[in-house]
Amino acid sequence: MSSSTTSCRASTEPVDVREIGTIDYTEAWELQREHVTARADGDGPDTMLLLEHPSVYTAGKRTEAEDRPTDGTPVIDVDRGGKITWHGPGQLVGYPIVKLADPIDVVHYVRRLEEALITVCDQLGVHTGRVEGRSGVWIPADDRGPERKIAAIGIRVQRGVTMHGFELNCNADLGAFDKIVPCGIRDAGVTSLSYELDREVTVASVLPMARDAVLAALEGDLPVSDERWLPRPEAPAAPGVTFALQN
Repeated sequence: MSSSTTSCRASTEPVDVREIGTIDYTEAWELQREHVTARADGDGPDTMLLLEHPSVYTAGKRTEAEDRPTDGTPVIDVDRGGKITWHGPGQLVGYPIVKLADPIDVVHYVRRLEEALITVCDQLGVHTGRVEGRSGVWIPADDRGPERKIAAIGIRVQRGVTMHGFELNCNADLGAFDKIVPCGIRDAGVTSLSYELDREVTVASVLPMARDAVLAALEGDLPVSDERWLPRPEAPAAPGVTFALQN
Protein backbone atom coordinates (compact mmCIF):
# COMPACT_ATOMS: atom_id res chain seq x y z
CA MET A 1 0.00 0.00 0.00
CA SER A 2 1.27 3.44 -0.85
CA SER A 3 2.21 5.79 1.95
CA SER A 4 -0.67 7.91 3.21
CA THR A 5 1.70 10.84 3.83
CA THR A 6 2.39 11.39 0.14
CA SER A 7 0.04 12.53 -2.60
CA CYS A 8 -2.06 9.89 -4.35
CA ARG A 9 -2.39 12.18 -7.37
CA ALA A 10 -0.28 12.00 -10.52
CA SER A 11 -0.25 15.79 -10.80
CA THR A 12 1.24 18.44 -8.52
CA GLU A 13 -1.01 21.17 -9.94
CA PRO A 14 -3.84 22.41 -7.68
CA VAL A 15 -7.20 20.65 -7.86
CA ASP A 16 -9.86 22.78 -9.56
CA VAL A 17 -12.71 22.84 -7.01
CA ARG A 18 -16.13 23.72 -8.40
CA GLU A 19 -19.02 24.42 -6.04
CA ILE A 20 -22.02 23.83 -8.28
CA GLY A 21 -25.03 24.04 -5.98
CA THR A 22 -28.02 21.84 -6.86
CA ILE A 23 -27.79 19.94 -10.13
CA ASP A 24 -29.76 17.07 -11.69
CA TYR A 25 -28.01 13.72 -11.24
CA THR A 26 -27.84 12.82 -14.94
CA GLU A 27 -26.53 16.28 -15.80
CA ALA A 28 -23.80 15.95 -13.17
CA TRP A 29 -22.97 12.44 -14.40
CA GLU A 30 -22.43 13.77 -17.92
CA LEU A 31 -20.32 16.62 -16.54
CA GLN A 32 -18.19 14.07 -14.70
CA ARG A 33 -17.65 12.05 -17.87
CA GLU A 34 -16.52 15.18 -19.70
CA HIS A 35 -13.99 15.97 -16.97
CA VAL A 36 -12.78 12.36 -16.80
CA THR A 37 -12.15 12.24 -20.54
CA ALA A 38 -10.34 15.58 -20.50
CA ARG A 39 -8.17 14.52 -17.55
CA ALA A 40 -7.34 11.13 -19.05
CA ASP A 41 -6.42 12.77 -22.38
CA GLY A 42 -4.25 15.35 -20.60
CA ASP A 43 -6.53 18.19 -21.68
CA GLY A 44 -7.88 19.15 -18.25
CA PRO A 45 -6.86 19.40 -14.59
CA ASP A 46 -7.80 17.33 -11.59
CA THR A 47 -11.24 18.58 -10.57
CA MET A 48 -13.57 18.20 -7.60
CA LEU A 49 -17.28 18.91 -7.98
CA LEU A 50 -19.17 19.74 -4.77
CA LEU A 51 -22.95 19.82 -5.03
CA GLU A 52 -26.41 18.62 -4.05
CA HIS A 53 -28.86 16.58 -6.10
CA PRO A 54 -32.65 16.67 -6.27
CA SER A 55 -34.06 13.49 -4.76
CA VAL A 56 -32.87 10.44 -6.75
CA TYR A 57 -31.99 6.77 -6.25
CA THR A 58 -28.88 5.45 -7.98
CA ALA A 59 -27.88 1.80 -8.28
CA GLY A 60 -24.28 0.64 -8.60
CA LYS A 61 -23.14 -2.48 -10.40
CA ARG A 62 -23.73 -4.86 -7.47
CA THR A 63 -27.33 -3.84 -6.75
CA GLU A 64 -29.69 -6.78 -6.28
CA ALA A 65 -33.37 -6.77 -7.23
CA GLU A 66 -34.39 -7.04 -3.58
CA ASP A 67 -32.42 -3.88 -2.73
CA ARG A 68 -34.57 -1.70 -5.00
CA PRO A 69 -37.79 0.16 -4.14
CA THR A 70 -40.89 -2.02 -4.24
CA ASP A 71 -43.28 0.82 -5.10
CA GLY A 72 -42.03 1.56 -8.60
CA THR A 73 -39.89 4.57 -7.61
CA PRO A 74 -37.49 5.29 -10.51
CA VAL A 75 -33.85 4.24 -10.09
CA ILE A 76 -30.89 5.34 -12.22
CA ASP A 77 -28.41 2.53 -12.93
CA VAL A 78 -24.86 3.90 -12.85
CA ASP A 79 -21.32 2.70 -13.53
CA ARG A 80 -19.86 3.13 -10.04
CA GLY A 81 -19.13 0.30 -7.66
CA GLY A 82 -21.35 -0.57 -4.74
CA LYS A 83 -25.11 -0.99 -4.55
CA ILE A 84 -28.12 1.29 -4.31
CA THR A 85 -28.24 4.60 -2.45
CA TRP A 86 -30.20 7.83 -2.31
CA HIS A 87 -29.11 11.38 -3.10
CA GLY A 88 -31.14 14.46 -2.28
CA PRO A 89 -31.40 17.85 -0.61
CA GLY A 90 -29.47 18.19 2.64
CA GLN A 91 -26.74 15.82 1.48
CA LEU A 92 -23.30 17.07 0.46
CA VAL A 93 -22.06 15.19 -2.61
CA GLY A 94 -18.44 15.32 -3.76
CA TYR A 95 -17.01 14.01 -7.03
CA PRO A 96 -13.20 14.11 -7.08
CA ILE A 97 -11.99 13.58 -10.65
CA VAL A 98 -8.27 12.99 -10.25
CA LYS A 99 -5.64 10.99 -12.08
CA LEU A 100 -4.14 8.59 -9.56
CA ALA A 101 -0.40 8.11 -9.24
CA ASP A 102 1.13 4.75 -10.12
CA PRO A 103 0.86 2.16 -8.75
CA ILE A 104 -2.89 2.75 -8.50
CA ASP A 105 -4.28 1.66 -5.14
CA VAL A 106 -8.05 2.06 -5.30
CA VAL A 107 -8.73 0.78 -1.78
CA HIS A 108 -6.29 3.27 -0.30
CA TYR A 109 -7.92 6.06 -2.29
CA VAL A 110 -11.26 5.11 -0.68
CA ARG A 111 -9.56 5.12 2.73
CA ARG A 112 -8.36 8.68 2.09
CA LEU A 113 -11.90 9.85 1.35
CA GLU A 114 -13.08 8.12 4.52
CA GLU A 115 -10.35 9.82 6.54
CA ALA A 116 -11.40 13.22 5.23
CA LEU A 117 -15.04 12.68 6.21
CA ILE A 118 -14.08 11.23 9.60
CA THR A 119 -12.12 14.44 10.17
CA VAL A 120 -15.13 16.59 9.23
CA CYS A 121 -17.28 14.69 11.71
CA ASP A 122 -14.59 15.12 14.39
CA GLN A 123 -14.58 18.86 13.79
CA LEU A 124 -18.33 18.94 14.38
CA GLY A 125 -18.15 16.77 17.50
CA VAL A 126 -19.50 13.52 16.04
CA HIS A 127 -17.40 10.42 16.78
CA THR A 128 -17.18 8.15 13.75
CA GLY A 129 -14.94 5.47 12.27
CA ARG A 130 -14.62 2.64 9.79
CA VAL A 131 -16.24 -0.79 9.80
CA GLU A 132 -14.06 -3.69 8.75
CA GLY A 133 -15.16 -5.05 5.38
CA ARG A 134 -17.30 -2.03 4.56
CA SER A 135 -16.62 1.40 3.14
CA GLY A 136 -17.95 4.75 4.26
CA VAL A 137 -18.04 6.47 7.64
CA TRP A 138 -19.95 4.94 10.53
CA ILE A 139 -21.23 5.69 14.01
CA PRO A 140 -21.07 2.85 16.54
CA ALA A 141 -24.21 1.38 18.05
CA ASP A 142 -25.31 3.30 21.14
CA ASP A 143 -28.43 4.36 23.00
CA ARG A 144 -29.49 6.46 19.98
CA GLY A 145 -29.59 3.52 17.60
CA PRO A 146 -27.76 0.63 15.93
CA GLU A 147 -24.52 0.96 14.01
CA ARG A 148 -25.31 3.53 11.31
CA LYS A 149 -23.72 5.10 8.27
CA ILE A 150 -23.34 8.87 8.05
CA ALA A 151 -21.32 9.02 4.83
CA ALA A 152 -21.18 6.68 1.83
CA ILE A 153 -18.50 6.23 -0.82
CA GLY A 154 -18.82 4.70 -4.28
CA ILE A 155 -16.27 5.30 -7.02
CA ARG A 156 -15.15 4.28 -10.48
CA VAL A 157 -11.61 4.47 -11.85
CA GLN A 158 -11.38 4.74 -15.63
CA ARG A 159 -8.08 5.15 -17.49
CA GLY A 160 -6.49 5.91 -14.12
CA VAL A 161 -8.94 8.74 -13.34
CA THR A 162 -11.47 8.66 -10.50
CA MET A 163 -15.13 9.56 -10.76
CA HIS A 164 -18.23 9.43 -8.56
CA GLY A 165 -17.16 9.85 -4.93
CA PHE A 166 -18.80 10.52 -1.57
CA GLU A 167 -21.95 11.76 0.10
CA LEU A 168 -22.29 13.10 3.62
CA ASN A 169 -25.72 13.40 5.21
CA CYS A 170 -26.02 16.89 6.71
CA ASN A 171 -29.72 17.65 7.20
CA ALA A 172 -31.18 15.24 4.66
CA ASP A 173 -34.60 13.62 5.01
CA LEU A 174 -33.52 10.14 6.06
CA GLY A 175 -36.98 8.78 5.33
CA ALA A 176 -35.92 8.51 1.69
CA PHE A 177 -33.72 5.54 2.66
CA ASP A 178 -36.73 3.58 3.95
CA LYS A 179 -37.76 2.55 0.41
CA ILE A 180 -34.47 0.77 -0.31
CA VAL A 181 -31.80 -1.38 1.32
CA PRO A 182 -29.07 1.30 1.43
CA CYS A 183 -25.84 -0.05 -0.06
CA GLY A 184 -27.36 -3.53 0.23
CA ILE A 185 -26.80 -3.50 4.00
CA ARG A 186 -29.71 -4.77 6.12
CA ASP A 187 -28.11 -4.93 9.57
CA ALA A 188 -27.33 -1.22 10.04
CA GLY A 189 -28.98 2.17 9.83
CA VAL A 190 -28.44 5.55 8.20
CA THR A 191 -28.00 8.84 10.02
CA SER A 192 -27.13 12.50 9.56
CA LEU A 193 -25.08 15.17 11.27
CA SER A 194 -28.27 17.00 12.23
CA TYR A 195 -29.74 13.91 13.89
CA GLU A 196 -26.57 13.10 15.79
CA LEU A 197 -26.05 16.67 17.00
CA ASP A 198 -29.71 17.50 17.65
CA ARG A 199 -29.37 20.70 15.67
CA GLU A 200 -29.60 21.84 12.06
CA VAL A 201 -26.34 21.27 10.17
CA THR A 202 -26.53 22.56 6.62
CA VAL A 203 -24.64 21.57 3.50
CA ALA A 204 -23.38 25.15 3.20
CA SER A 205 -21.77 25.00 6.64
CA VAL A 206 -20.11 21.62 6.05
CA LEU A 207 -18.91 22.15 2.48
CA PRO A 208 -15.77 24.22 3.29
CA MET A 209 -14.64 21.67 5.89
CA ALA A 210 -15.19 18.75 3.51
CA ARG A 211 -13.42 20.55 0.66
CA ASP A 212 -10.34 21.25 2.76
CA ALA A 213 -10.24 17.79 4.34
CA VAL A 214 -10.55 15.91 1.03
CA LEU A 215 -7.84 18.01 -0.58
CA ALA A 216 -5.56 17.41 2.42
CA ALA A 217 -6.22 13.67 2.31
CA LEU A 218 -5.45 13.45 -1.41
CA GLU A 219 -2.15 15.26 -0.89
CA GLY A 220 -1.17 13.19 2.15
CA ASP A 221 -1.30 16.19 4.48
CA LEU A 222 -4.07 14.31 6.28
CA PRO A 223 -2.70 10.77 6.64
CA VAL A 224 -4.91 7.71 6.92
CA SER A 225 -5.16 6.55 10.53
CA ASP A 226 -5.27 2.87 11.47
CA GLU A 227 -6.93 3.76 14.77
CA ARG A 228 -10.42 4.60 13.53
CA TRP A 229 -11.84 1.10 13.10
CA LEU A 230 -15.00 0.65 15.15
CA PRO A 231 -14.87 -2.30 17.56
CA ARG A 232 -17.50 -4.92 16.83
CA PRO A 233 -17.90 -8.57 17.88
CA GLU A 234 -17.75 -10.01 14.37
CA ALA A 235 -17.25 -9.05 10.74
CA PRO A 236 -20.33 -7.66 8.95
CA ALA A 237 -22.52 -10.06 7.01
CA ALA A 238 -22.74 -7.90 3.89
CA PRO A 239 -19.46 -6.26 2.92
CA GLY A 240 -19.76 -3.10 0.85
CA VAL A 241 -17.61 -3.16 -2.28
CA THR A 242 -17.71 0.41 -3.54
CA PHE A 243 -15.46 0.76 -6.52
CA ALA A 244 -15.23 -0.24 -10.16
CA LEU A 245 -11.94 -0.26 -12.05
CA GLN A 246 -11.56 -0.07 -15.82
CA ASN A 247 -8.25 0.22 -17.60
